[in-house]
Amino acid sequence: MIMMAVAIGFCLPVDTAGQGTAADYARAVALEAKYEAAAIDLAGPATWIGKTDRFWYRKQSRGKKEFIMVDAQTLKKQPAFDHEKIAASLSKATGKTYKADDLPLRFIRFDDTASSFFTFVEGSRIRCTVADSVCKKLAANERGEPDMESAERKPDERPRVSPDGKWEALIDNFNVALRPAGAHALSHLSTDGSEGNYYTLASIVWSPDSKKLAAYRMRPGYHREVHYVESSPDDQIQPKFFSRQYDKPGDVLDLNQPALFDLAAKKQINIDNALFPNPFELSELAWRKDSRAFSFEYNQRGHQVYRIIEVDAASGKARAVISEEAKTFFTYSPANGSQFDTGKKYRYEVNDSKEVIWMSERDGWNHLYLYDGVSGAVKNQITRGNWVVRAVQRVDESKRQIWFSAGGMASGEDPYFVHFYRINFDGSELTSLTSEEANHSGSYSSDGQFFVDNYSRLDLPPALVLRRTADNSLLATLERGDTSELVKTGWKPPEVFMAKGRDGKTDIWGIIIRPTNFDPGKKYPVIENIYAGPQGSFVPKSFLSYSSMMAQAEIGFIVVQIDGMGTSNRSKAFHDVAWKNLGDAGFPDRILWHQAVAAKYPWYDITRVGLYGGSAGGQSALGGLLFYPEFYKAAVAYAGCHDNRMDKIWWNEQWMGWPIGPEYAAASNVDNAYRLEGDLLLIVGELDTNVDPSSTMQVVHQLLKHNKNFDLLVVPGADHGAARGDQYAAYGDHKRFDFFVQHLFGIFPPAWNQVSPPPAGAPGAD
Repeated sequence: MIMMAVAIGFCLPVDTAGQGTAADYARAVALEAKYEAAAIDLAGPATWIGKTDRFWYRKQSRGKKEFIMVDAQTLKKQPAFDHEKIAASLSKATGKTYKADDLPLRFIRFDDTASSFFTFVEGSRIRCTVADSVCKKLAANERGEPDMESAERKPDERPRVSPDGKWEALIDNFNVALRPAGAHALSHLSTDGSEGNYYTLASIVWSPDSKKLAAYRMRPGYHREVHYVESSPDDQIQPKFFSRQYDKPGDVLDLNQPALFDLAAKKQINIDNALFPNPFELSELAWRKDSRAFSFEYNQRGHQVYRIIEVDAASGKARAVISEEAKTFFTYSPANGSQFDTGKKYRYEVNDSKEVIWMSERDGWNHLYLYDGVSGAVKNQITRGNWVVRAVQRVDESKRQIWFSAGGMASGEDPYFVHFYRINFDGSELTSLTSEEANHSGSYSSDGQFFVDNYSRLDLPPALVLRRTADNSLLATLERGDTSELVKTGWKPPEVFMAKGRDGKTDIWGIIIRPTNFDPGKKYPVIENIYAGPQGSFVPKSFLSYSSMMAQAEIGFIVVQIDGMGTSNRSKAFHDVAWKNLGDAGFPDRILWHQAVAAKYPWYDITRVGLYGGSAGGQSALGGLLFYPEFYKAAVAYAGCHDNRMDKIWWNEQWMGWPIGPEYAAASNVDNAYRLEGDLLLIVGELDTNVDPSSTMQVVHQLLKHNKNFDLLVVPGADHGAARGDQYAAYGDHKRFDFFVQHLFGIFPPAWNQVSPPPAGAPGAD
């Protein structure tokens, strides 16, 4: 049966028989439960508990979830807690019913003794004690999970007591003041503080010898607010209003400048700010252990200069221990090894900063360097080669060894695969600790004796193994996934596909997902799941028994995901494509990748290509339609940061630069909305606290002005996960399915409205 595609923007004869049907929808919706019920012994990453030799992980098998605890010394493996009793206690605490083999614990953190754990359930803070299996909700002011308490408590307004206990430093009338411990009479160390330029209590730090103190003096900037109206609150009929501080690119920021005070002389020692004149951010002040100096990190506005500053305690003279000066951007967030949010800053001070281990991309790849902390000279480059250090896990000062993770070192492998290594400070004896060709997720016990590793590939289920660090010997294979039953359901792993990018040399990696009833004799429209944020790389590398992309494919599409140039975890040149150029989003590489797939597979129809994405992916999804309308025909954009001037300052100035230049307008979906040719669905949550919802509404305004046809879904009460990761996710998925069926198949999607009885007590209810 041949049906005519009638979606706006193209009119082609398309064979849609057996695609986009109600049966396809039914299979798509049921896919996750079907696959989870068939997957066996899939272990997640392991987490060590405090300074103990124990760790825990979550295992999924045949649809059931279990939390396991292991003692690395004895190799004893057992349930982390009594699942039946914890389920009963959680049910009692929350008023909802939970099963022992399906606990709603996406996140847990054990205390240092593993006697209790903290979690969130249905938005409530919960603490469960293991011995008696009792779970209770925590009040707003009640202590819970240690790493989160500091953010919940009010700022500490107590005076800062000197290390010798003799003095208290505090703020009086915007100035730094001093008094003997327990006394009331004050003497002022500064007199130049005012409402418009004041010293801050939180910044005060004493020298270890109690003879000096340092603090920041702050000149407030412009504190922009974004305003929200919650149209449909659960607890009342009338709407609610709230505001939150939200700095945007170009805003005037708070200006901190360090100050140094000598207690004996009761005077302030002048510090020249020539090395740190225009900070985006200054780190906390930190004294050297011998009180000779204090240091801080200086991130210059525009993120092209990053310095480690040391201030001499006697003279106040400032020097740059390290000065990183990039032609494009310095990625200033900490390196944590994550695929999805990867920083490239690492600093480790050896022997009270006599030496410094530092991370840099100065040779074109992310590597480690050893600095002389006294002279500021590079003693040696520690790691070297056309590969990237992803993170440092451990430093052993006595042995002068570093344990780190890296990608791209193993010849012939996917360069995004993470492996673990050890190396000496001088760059000698580079040793591989993970030999399996796979993506590794590992961690060390606090004392460094043990290493637990979870490794997998898209076509290789996860294995969880424990090794002894001293000789890298295998102590135990704790879990090994089994896909035998999963394969019987029709599941297939995504296909890994590589093609050359815009320069004709660089490998661009992506994946291809087919429906389970795939027929190579048919033509399939293509949908690209896009996220091109420069903060990471996003194509999955580890095993997936299920992905929402599989459900999208099941409707009758080919679904793909690609990491184009401008994303991270490759060379500096690869990354720099994003510099002042977020509108690029790797599209020249993506289109070449699609064309390479089509050249290999005749069923891959690049006359019908759609896009969907959220946040920065929402910006790119719409950008594909605006800037490459000859290739992309339809897009669904969730919670898009459609104009980088409207979005949060720290993310956008990092990549688009400062001061605001014409590049911002060039990349703006708002300014370029008049270009729209394809079919578009915009989705936004009215309470998005991540990306200002006005970013989407300004696109809407321009589309209306230019008489463009589009669809809009505003989700009441939704934050940044609007119709993706929230209570409306099922609705959002269905809308996306329908949108692409209509505009890429050119047919009406199956009807899905049904008349349901009103809830009890509602108007019209019996």
